[in-house]
Amino acid sequence: MPDALEIKGLHKSFDGVEVVRDLSFRIAPGEIFGLLGPNGAGKSTTINMVAGVTRPSAGHIEVFGHDTRSDYRTTRRLTGVMHQEIVTDNFFTIGQALQFHSGYYGVADDPAWRNLLIERLGLGPHLGKPMMKLSGGLKRRFMVAKALIHRPRLLILDEPTAGVDVELRRTLWDFVREINRDGTTVLLTTHYLEEAEAMCARLAIMNHGRLVALERTSDLLACLDGRTVVLHLQRPLDTMPAELTRLGAECRPEHAVLSIPLPKDMTVIELLAKLHRLNLPIVDLEVRRAGLEEIFIELTGMERGGREVKA
Repeated sequence: MPDALEIKGLHKSFDGVEVVRDLSFRIAPGEIFGLLGPNGAGKSTTINMVAGVTRPSAGHIEVFGHDTRSDYRTTRRLTGVMHQEIVTDNFFTIGQALQFHSGYYGVADDPAWRNLLIERLGLGPHLGKPMMKLSGGLKRRFMVAKALIHRPRLLILDEPTAGVDVELRRTLWDFVREINRDGTTVLLTTHYLEEAEAMCARLAIMNHGRLVALERTSDLLACLDGRTVVLHLQRPLDTMPAELTRLGAECRPEHAVLSIPLPKDMTVIELLAKLHRLNLPIVDLEVRRAGLEEIFIELTGMERGGREVKA
């Protein structure tokens, strides 16, 4: 069976500026695959090239073995895309738009499938509303339904939960897992790294248009097999003990919180013994394992909060 998506040597330039550079990866049928990166990394441009909205400057894209340029009718029918930007047609109601949208792909309307999407995405009470009357969350629900209305084999979700409430986020991920179990391949981009960590078996990370990581999520997390002991103190420290400074401890005085990276050759019990000898005013502690955020920061040079670290 061919790959659900194969990208080989993909390049894209705008006005001489290369925004996607020699990008190559494959997604197997049935995967939930994450494409991550900071703003401007080239993720949305890549998705637009897969969807046929943007023409590549160089390279090759296949969807289930079909070339996106020479066999574009087939690849567009096989692909459903929820774009990051909210795109709606204000002349139609939700019900009208969903009823005829599959026809754009040469697919007959399937009332049973359409009604299932309406039910699972909570659109039923809003079918008669024009797009301009919808909240931002309802527009995103509609865009998910529109991306799925022609029953694509490859679903691309570009920041699907940006700015939505917790209820929609949970509803969407439950539904994505359900259709994935039924065979739909999913390509996801998100800035919510905990979503990517929970949803995706494999991850690709882009930075400045290039691929900087392509691994199973579990393997990426194993790359930073570090732990941090976080101490909550009764009062802020006046000075950092030299022994903790050597361990790389960081203190947030305003919150009386002390973070200590645990050396690989030291157990938590050994660290606690050191802390006991220092007689610190500890009221609570927790042990945190390195997560996807730490890996993302290391690979992209981003600080927490999204600011890029200049070399």
